[in-house]
Amino acid sequence: MRIGEGGLRGDAAPQPRRPFRLKRRPEERVRLLGQTMDMVKAEEVLHFVANHVAQGKRAIVANHNLHSLALLRGSPELQAFFDKADLVEIDSRPLLFWAKLTGRKRAQAFHRCTYLDWRDDFWEIAHVHRWRVFYLGGAPGVAAAAAANIGKTRPGARIAVRDGFFDMTPGSAGAQSVLDEINAFRPDVLMVGMGMPRQELWIHRHYDLLTPCVVLPVGAAFDYEAGVQRAAPRWMGRLGLEWLFRLAADPKRLFHRYCVEPWLLVDLLARDLVESRPARASEPERRRVQLPDSPRRRASDLRGQGEGPSPADSSPASRVAMIAPNAPRSGAPESGERPLAEQS
Repeated sequence: MRIGEGGLRGDAAPQPRRPFRLKRRPEERVRLLGQTMDMVKAEEVLHFVANHVAQGKRAIVANHNLHSLALLRGSPELQAFFDKADLVEIDSRPLLFWAKLTGRKRAQAFHRCTYLDWRDDFWEIAHVHRWRVFYLGGAPGVAAAAAANIGKTRPGARIAVRDGFFDMTPGSAGAQSVLDEINAFRPDVLMVGMGMPRQELWIHRHYDLLTPCVVLPVGAAFDYEAGVQRAAPRWMGRLGLEWLFRLAADPKRLFHRYCVEPWLLVDLLARDLVESRPARASEPERRRVQLPDSPRRRASDLRGQGEGPSPADSSPASRVAMIAPNAPRSGAPESGERPLAEQS
């Protein structure tokens, strides 16, 4: 008997795969360094997005790391953005380590979650269900190149782009032009990649003026897709070393972020240590609560006795079927249909 990618193989018959959990426990929404965050896995983020797209509802999926926490000092508008967010990913292994150190026993490495962790499954879902995705950000020409690359393998995803070089002052001609382009496209998902905190501030100022969609600040996502910026190997992210890769690649720009900013959080670290003592002494009773806006599964499914692909079936298509089984689809691409990357 040998262990393969999907589980045990050999004499033992494959067992039905346990569906990923759609219910959240109260302790998986945590308070770290003065901010609220959600310990979610990549598949849970995608399920959240797919469910909101299916219902035509608006939402913000934000993310926290040490950089965002440092930027929050003295920025009420940035704080207002995070207060408005519906789901806040933890994009930082040090934050997860700190969560466990201060009594959040459920914090695990797989709770580190960002665009690079769910990009492939996201674009597969967008392809299968023909989502309309608008990307705002990047240098002129970069986003269009990224959309073309994605369209080569996922032509069902309908993508429109606009570079991030414009006057984002509310009410300015440039800001209004961008807003009009986005609303005319009527995206299911809006990705804003203009760097932190510019992307968060733009979302905060214009969120209520957008047609209903799921909005995600994604940083340099399309720089990676276009090949103009190299992403750190995912194993480095899992080990908490992605910052070292990025620092080595661009030390002049990132030295302050990785070597100075963490020291600005010492007072918050001390406060967390003081407040965590009672929590570590007696953990709250475990209770299960419904993940916001998640469809219910049968009790047998939650026990792993219901439907689900076999362990050997770990293809993108099977993951899409699990994450977004009922999302509306406007029709599969017609035979010979060209990849659609609409340049705004």
